[in-house]
Amino acid sequence: MTTTIEHRDRALLRNIAYKAMLDRGLAPDFPRAVLAELDAIKGAATESDANVVADMRNLLWCSLDNDDSRDLDQLTTSEALSDGTVKILIAIADVDAIVKTRSAIDTHAQLNTTSVYTVAEVFPMLPEKLSTDITSLNFNADRLAVVIEMIIDMDGSMKSSVVHRATVHNQARLSYNSVAAWLDGIGPMPPEIGKVNGMEESLRLQDKTAQKLKALRHLHGALVLETIEAKPVFSGDTLINLEPDTHNRAKEIIEEFMIAANGITARYLASKGIPSVRRIVRIPKRWDRIVALAAKQGMVLPAKPDPKALEDFLVSSKKTEPLRFPDLSLSVIKLLGQGEYVVLVPGGNDEGHFGLAVKDYAHSTAPNRRYPDLISQRLVKAAIAGHPTPYAIDELESLAQHCTEAEDAAKKVERQIVKSAAAILLASRIGEQFDAIVTGAAEKGTWVRIMDPPLEGRLESGFEGMDVGNTLRVQLVSTDVERGFIDFKRVR
Repeated sequence: MTTTIEHRDRALLRNIAYKAMLDRGLAPDFPRAVLAELDAIKGAATESDANVVADMRNLLWCSLDNDDSRDLDQLTTSEALSDGTVKILIAIADVDAIVKTRSAIDTHAQLNTTSVYTVAEVFPMLPEKLSTDITSLNFNADRLAVVIEMIIDMDGSMKSSVVHRATVHNQARLSYNSVAAWLDGIGPMPPEIGKVNGMEESLRLQDKTAQKLKALRHLHGALVLETIEAKPVFSGDTLINLEPDTHNRAKEIIEEFMIAANGITARYLASKGIPSVRRIVRIPKRWDRIVALAAKQGMVLPAKPDPKALEDFLVSSKKTEPLRFPDLSLSVIKLLGQGEYVVLVPGGNDEGHFGLAVKDYAHSTAPNRRYPDLISQRLVKAAIAGHPTPYAIDELESLAQHCTEAEDAAKKVERQIVKSAAAILLASRIGEQFDAIVTGAAEKGTWVRIMDPPLEGRLESGFEGMDVGNTLRVQLVSTDVERGFIDFKRVR
């Protein structure tokens, strides 16, 4: 697609995004009380008590994120031990050191509960003075952090873990794409790595360890899922395309370490008798449809939900039909259902995260942009210090429900603006036909996804008998930029 969105259209998308935030009950602006409180914050938090906070600034910390990310929540490093095990350390920005419970900044963050990333504009959960500077683990800056240490055995199993507070120093700011190309042997080593003695060895060890963690999770039934999302491509202020945002090996380093860290956080809180906010994906309600999709490919799944059996089916499908695997992954994700936040009291029953094959999963690694993670950080710091929990159970339960609802609203805003941008790009393609897959089928409508650009639209006719996972040919019949509507009809 070569059609461009001019600067005036970017302004239009900003206006649409702003209105969508309001329509979904989210706040696009920071109120005066937040700005006044922000003005009084002059610099990053420091901790002079060496008995409370360890000095770990000398370690080979690096950040690994998207090329354009400015809110850096995590740093990682590694160390090979003499017995063949590996020590992985993850530093998480100590946002709570600046954003205090029930402050004006905290109250606003609690409203949106997440940063909202739209094609036109980012609506940060915290003011950028904090999230991209004072509470961000920026390159060449000393910052307070909550550090999670884990010892990983040669088979990828976790031998032990420790949680404590420390001062850290980011020695290399790295991006996923360049690191992935280097690890895969198709690109040069990023210069930031070569500038720090030992950083190359640390990253290769991180990569090797992440792959072991991934293999062990999949052995236990974690799902191999591979979806394709639309990523905006800009030339200056002009949006020129929406292209697939692909997965890569560098992203897997962070994904695996964050899954491990979230599990350690959950278990640490439980060991201290402190409740936690868990992220769960319940047992899928439409397992019967997943069974039917497998049967079409000659695979038999058990009548009751079984993540290991589903994983085996997905692995087999990826090998036999790699080009169609993203379509299958998308169907399975839709049929699994959305995740939600729940409160787990120590000793209670944790339903776990079906798709990740983990029982203990508390979001904790992105406190600059996700409120449940900030809650978890406060609970962890209270546990470390031996202080009472900062939240009552009923307050946590109310927050968990609100975070689920607000995060769902934020995702709808993000999807709407992607579709509004696509509606502009597709305006000249009315009447064209596309291969599509059904991603939703309910009384309120049937939805399909095309791949160029990768986006969803409503099937306005020809939806009879269609269900999630069906493939079909569709024709684009109309677009509505303001509402983010893209409508298709089935071509028989």
